This record gives sequence, structure tokens and C-alpha cells, in this order.
Amino acid sequence: MKFLAVIILLVLFWLFGLAAFASRVAGSTPAFEPPNADAIVALTGASSIRIEAAVQLLEEGKGRRLLISGVNPQARRSEVKYVARGVGRIWDCCVDLGFRAETTRGNAVETARWVAYHHYHSLIVVTADYHIPRAILELQSTMPGVELYPYPVVTDTVNARHWWSRWGDTRRITVEYCKYLAILTRELGRSALNQLRPAKAPPSSAPTSPAAPGVAS
Repeated sequence: MKFLAVIILLVLFWLFGLAAFASRVAGSTPAFEPPNADAIVALTGASSIRIEAAVQLLEEGKGRRLLISGVNPQARRSEVKYVARGVGRIWDCCVDLGFRAETTRGNAVETARWVAYHHYHSLIVVTADYHIPRAILELQSTMPGVELYPYPVVTDTVNARHWWSRWGDTRRITVEYCKYLAILTRELGRSALNQLRPAKAPPSSAPTSPAAPGVAS
């Protein structure tokens, strides 16, 4: 009986967390006006709305440069520009395309290399409303010293405000919540291990230069 009670409590806790996660996602849009940052990153997905929103922020002067991470390797720069509805002058000077990322973790690694290469210290993160919690966790993991400003956008792939009314939306929010929990658990475990390890002496060798970003300008 005690084991069954524990299982029921865990299920209830998980359901409460799912409802809280969905409420957080639904309440995140419309996004607040972000402060000016060094740069902007857009994480690609099924909808082009993310890229359009990021380009608009760039045109408004919210950041000096934009990285579109996770672009299809077969896509040409002109095709992405057409989808993004970018203005030629801004697009030609200040937009980089990242082709290596295939997952959110890949987005984070690709973005971290780009940020290190340009020596940026603050970043506006543009992605779907349901994706923003997990994306921020992954980016914080790869760029702990960079200030991140979330800019969630509503997409036509998930209705976060009525996620329970359609099976597809329910499934997407639930899967996203489980992925978020997995990353949160990973980061909490990593933090706990780091606290248990003895402090290491700083290396005597000179620091290496940042790795070149895997992006096309």
C-alpha cells in the first residue's frame, strides 16, 4: 500500500508540474519588449515565424547581429532570406546561418561557439513559446556567463493556451515537458557533482582562442 501511495503521489506531482509548465508557456506570450543585447539568436523549427520575429528585432536595432541556428544544410541563403522576409542591407551585413544543429542541444553548442567567436555577453533568444523553457536551460548550460533574454513567439504548430483540447497539442506539450524535466535533472545533477568535487588549481598554460563558429555569413 505504501508503494502504491508513493506512485500515486508521484503521478499527481507530475500532473501538477505539467499543468504549471503549460500555464507558464501560455502566459509567456505576447513577449515583453526585450532590452537591447549584443546579439540575437533564432532557433529554427517547423514554423518560419521564429525567424521572422528575430529578423524584425534585428531591424529594430535590438541586437547588432543575428544567428539563425539549425538551418537545413540543403537550404540556400537566398531561400532563408525569402522565408525570413529580411531587408537586403541588414541581411547582407548582419545575419549568419548555422547549419550544424539538429537538436536543441546542438543549437546551444552552435550558438555558444558563435557567441564566443564574437565576444558577446548578452543574447536575445527567439524560439516557439513551448520551446523557450528548454532552450534557455540548454543555452545556460553552454554559456553560463552570457545574459539571456527570452523572446517566445506563438507558432501555428501548437496552441499552448488550449493544449488540452487537441491530441496533437497535448502530446507536444507533454513531450516538451518531459524533455524539460530531463534537462533540468541533468543540470541539477551536474551542479551537485561540481559542488562535491575538490576545487582544481587554474591551468598554467595560456588560454586558447575561441573556436571558430560553424556558421555561414
